[in-house]
Amino acid sequence: MLNLALTHTIPTPEGPRPLQVELTLAPGERLALYGPSGVGKTTLLRLIAGLTRPDAGRIAFGDTLWCDTARRIHAPARERRVGYVFQDYALFPNMRVRDNLAFAQPVANRHKLDELLELTRLAPLADRYPQQLSGGQRQRVALARALAQEPQLLLMDEPLSALDPGLRVALRDEIDEILRAVQLTTVIVSHDLGDVFRLAQRVAVLEPGRVAAIGTPRDVLLPPTPAGRHALSGIVLAIEPADVLWRVTVAIGNDTLATLSADVEHLRIGAPVAVQLNGSSAVLQPA
Repeated sequence: MLNLALTHTIPTPEGPRPLQVELTLAPGERLALYGPSGVGKTTLLRLIAGLTRPDAGRIAFGDTLWCDTARRIHAPARERRVGYVFQDYALFPNMRVRDNLAFAQPVANRHKLDELLELTRLAPLADRYPQQLSGGQRQRVALARALAQEPQLLLMDEPLSALDPGLRVALRDEIDEILRAVQLTTVIVSHDLGDVFRLAQRVAVLEPGRVAAIGTPRDVLLPPTPAGRHALSGIVLAIEPADVLWRVTVAIGNDTLATLSADVEHLRIGAPVAVQLNGSSAVLQPA
């Protein structure tokens, strides 16, 4: 279990700003950090990993205390058993895939290395250099190298942001399969809703200085159905996949409205629908 309560000053275009975060992750849980640029998502990963010292606070993983500023305790990164997948992959260009993974192993073990290559579908690429790989393949190598460290905790910083949309969807499914297999406590930074809904069990929404909301992606990021609110009437024109959600287009009088929905089983093209507006979002129900 990961427990943290931290305060740290982060630079912003408007000047230094304090970030205050309290989080608890259950063993094996996957949590996404979601929010706009500059709110401290990557900084929080670095604080957890021990790459940056917090201004104040405490981090514990299970019974092991990683950081307690009041007691002047700060375990260095190498002692925290954290696997870190960097946004730019950070692979060694002069090492083959197999050697990148072997370098990260705490104790050399060829059998475990071969198992990891199979799990991440890298076995056919084991003797290639990073520059001979596609972006998606390099991302898988970066994940495999983080897992080769046999970590207690996995941190992933925008793991799919550098990929084109089509490859992003395919690799997202592969990463989900790998994370299900290893069952590691994982923190994922992303600004992409598809990543959050597919890869995380809970999401913490960061706003300047604080965690604004935390819960399941559905509860936190999709609008609730407004009780007792007047609904507009429309006709469903189209239902199209949009990553892990669906884009639904509805005709309302002479206008059209497009919105995202996680559940479209109850909707049919050409069927009437009730449209309940909630700020800039809409909730759809069969009429």
